[in-house]
Amino acid sequence: MWKEVNNQLYRKFEFKNFSEAFAFMTRVALEAEKMNHHPLWTNVWNRVEIWLSTHDAGNIVTDKDRKLAEKINSLLES
Repeated sequence: MWKEVNNQLYRKFEFKNFSEAFAFMTRVALEAEKMNHHPLWTNVWNRVEIWLSTHDAGNIVTDKDRKLAEKINSLLES
């Protein structure tokens, strides 16, 4: 579940292994590029953490972030 913390949407994802985490990041990267909205994220082994905010709006959460978060959620369902 996404949480709004410090003017950012945040979510941590855990996968079975590094390969699954990296595959997920690749799918997110393709969608983020289409939207021209790129996340701040980290990856350590099977864990991916993502923070979303809109820099052009003063580093706050906007509809652009919510739409990307929804798209990221949908990648987990497919």
